[in-house]
Amino acid sequence: MDFSGFDFSDLFGAGAEQPRKGGGFKDIFSSLFRGGGEEEGLGPQAGSDLEYQAQIGFWQAIQGGVVKLNVSRQEACRQCAGRGYLESARACPECKGSGQVTQLGGRMKFNTPCPHCGGSGRERSACSHCHGAGVVQRTEPLEVRIKPGTRDGQRIRLAGKGNAGRGGGAAGDLYIIVRAGEHPVFRREGDDIYLKVPVTPTEAALGAKIEVPTIDGRAQLRVPPGTQSGQKLRMREKGVPSAVKEGVRGDEIVEIQITVPQVRDERSKEILRELAKLNPEDPRAGLWKQV
Repeated sequence: MDFSGFDFSDLFGAGAEQPRKGGGFKDIFSSLFRGGGEEEGLGPQAGSDLEYQAQIGFWQAIQGGVVKLNVSRQEACRQCAGRGYLESARACPECKGSGQVTQLGGRMKFNTPCPHCGGSGRERSACSHCHGAGVVQRTEPLEVRIKPGTRDGQRIRLAGKGNAGRGGGAAGDLYIIVRAGEHPVFRREGDDIYLKVPVTPTEAALGAKIEVPTIDGRAQLRVPPGTQSGQKLRMREKGVPSAVKEGVRGDEIVEIQITVPQVRDERSKEILRELAKLNPEDPRAGLWKQV
């Protein structure tokens, strides 16, 4: 850089009538501090993130496993190593192989990296494989491990598996959004399991021990005497093992549904009438008080 003959008046407008080369003082300094000696726009650029949805079954979300996906992503062009151009042995016609060009701003003279070859001094041509983009589209098979207890909508981050960066920039990340299927009996909310279990009026009135399904198999549930239809009973740690908290497990919530039997024989009807006489309480009495 040569500062001989430097005149401050040129920089601040006094010499504005004189012609300049290279776009003026501001443009010259912006090119001086452009990083890496690369042409503007060709510096390192980070790759963008990708987002995919993975459909898995109800049991696979609970037990864990491996999901196979075909992910379409941009990867760095192997022919040009992601640069988007190829260099020949010939000297750059712009800088004659020196890698630098001279720009004038008034009476200032600057040596800056050659914009044609990026300062390499060699002639460049666009890569024929990626057409100068530096990246190519590729569909890649990918195996994603699903932890036991993974929830519906949970995001799994795979670092560096997104689109490739350009000009040596870092690759983006890949986010897998898990979509878990449903079950005909069980309903999952977080790490808790919900289900509805029918009981007879006798079991509800007198209390009973009944067998109910859980995600681990069959288990015994104690129904307290006087249990009402719609009442929910909790079975602790019979839910889903947490995917984020080691050793923590959800509960199973059992909703009681009292089923009324179809009475057809006269003897059964007689017993029910006798039961009604012995228990004359009106179940709707509290309702009328609120009307």
